[in-house]
Amino acid sequence: MHGRMMFQPLLISSLLEHAAEFHKDTLIVSKNTDGSLYETNWGDVSDNAKRGAKALNELKLIHGDCIATLAWNNHRHLEAWYAISGSGLICHTINPRLFPEQLIFIINDAQDKAIIFDKTFLPLITGIKAHIPLVQHFICLDAPDEKIRQALPEVLFYDDLIAGQTAEYTWPEFDETTASSLCYTSGTTGNPKGALYSHRSTVLHSLAASLPDSLNLSAKDIILPVVPMFHVHAWGTPYAAAMVGASIILPGPGLDGESLVKLIDQYEVTVALGVPTIWQSLLVAAKAMNSSLTSLKRNVIGGSACPPSMLATFRDVYDCETIHAWGMTEASPLGTANQFKAKHKQLSQDQQAKLRLSQGRPPFGVSIRLVSEERGTDLVPHDGETIGNLQIKGHWIVDKYFGQSDSPLTSDGWFDTGDIASIDADGYLHISDRAKDLIKSGGEWISSVELENIAMGHPEIAMAAVIAAQHPKWDERPVLIAVKHPDSQITEQQLMDYYADKIAKWQTPDKVIFVDAIPLSGTGKMLKRKLREEYGHVLM
Repeated sequence: MHGRMMFQPLLISSLLEHAAEFHKDTLIVSKNTDGSLYETNWGDVSDNAKRGAKALNELKLIHGDCIATLAWNNHRHLEAWYAISGSGLICHTINPRLFPEQLIFIINDAQDKAIIFDKTFLPLITGIKAHIPLVQHFICLDAPDEKIRQALPEVLFYDDLIAGQTAEYTWPEFDETTASSLCYTSGTTGNPKGALYSHRSTVLHSLAASLPDSLNLSAKDIILPVVPMFHVHAWGTPYAAAMVGASIILPGPGLDGESLVKLIDQYEVTVALGVPTIWQSLLVAAKAMNSSLTSLKRNVIGGSACPPSMLATFRDVYDCETIHAWGMTEASPLGTANQFKAKHKQLSQDQQAKLRLSQGRPPFGVSIRLVSEERGTDLVPHDGETIGNLQIKGHWIVDKYFGQSDSPLTSDGWFDTGDIASIDADGYLHISDRAKDLIKSGGEWISSVELENIAMGHPEIAMAAVIAAQHPKWDERPVLIAVKHPDSQITEQQLMDYYADKIAKWQTPDKVIFVDAIPLSGTGKMLKRKLREEYGHVLM
């Protein structure tokens, strides 16, 4: 016997409908590619998304077609997102920092029928256009511009398309398991692989992300997603913001520390989300600008481990709570978030700070476990010490990669994340390293993350990466690549001595290499593969 309750499919369009009905005048700020600021609200975003959906329908794009977006965090991109998925098309967000060969591969693999882009990326479009024959329409999100038309004669302009439409549109209703969006991950071997999300998984993910024990979002918040919308949907915040009716500040291409400090102070941002490299530049800029970041109550750090020194600075200098989170493209991306339980209020500040360094615990809807690195089937105890391969399952975890028939799951239905971790009795996850970044020295494992965190605690170090370098006796040994703060005079030996009372002597890096910059991926993660290619033989 079924329950006697109404059934409504969980659709992305319902998020925007809710925001438009109950939070119509809530502010949305967009920083455009030319640096200008544009203020709108959920009501106008909803109306323009409906106009955009009608325009896409008139271009003969049909249910299930993939539509690519190549754009920064701005209001037109937000409207296009909802127009695409809400009308039954699939929103394929593209990372513009990929190599042209990778862009060509994923556009052709997704069989994109249209590309919606910011004019910043016009050279990318014209450079690969001859190699993406399935794309029928090129839609520029910026205002009509004759120079763009000369470079790309068939271009259509978003403003022109929606100007000819009314907002009288009823979002179609379809099965909630229908594909809604497509994100490719480069964190795999070979070509990037696509994670195809559904309307159901996205709505459930938005619910979980908004919970107090997750990112704790509400209509009282002003959210600044510094993480790009092309990086796993800005961690789902544009959907969650609509669900709770929060104000959202879209920073455009200006992700430097000074620009972010200005946005936080001007619009009284309460929650900001980004990777550690972004926050490093923010802290430097805030100090230089003499900003106290008064409004900022929480910042969410993901993508890679948060250095303890950064967490302490946000807490002690800016009275800002840091929520350490973990996730991945295959998990939509939220897997865990670090929020305390009631009993943790009794801990000392040092004990709380130590707990804050973990990646937190899963919300309802996600399960995590550890399996033995040797046998791969034996479960590892959740004692906070024993490490194992991290596996995950849940309502918004990938089942198969887009276009592939083989399942990446284990025989009992779990996804292996490629992370090495421990889990304590309360479910708090502590990532030791990516499996490929662990250093095996003389048969013993060394965590590159732990060594990086120590280096980042030195006041003269701006950024640090630790790699495994080949060694004639020990197989692998850690090598530290570091970026100094301006005017620093620290030497290699002084930095190596800094490890003396913080870690076992045999785990101390064998060598320190100072560089001007560490290469970063399009999502702000350190490209250790490139570092290994360049410095992996320095000890031989």
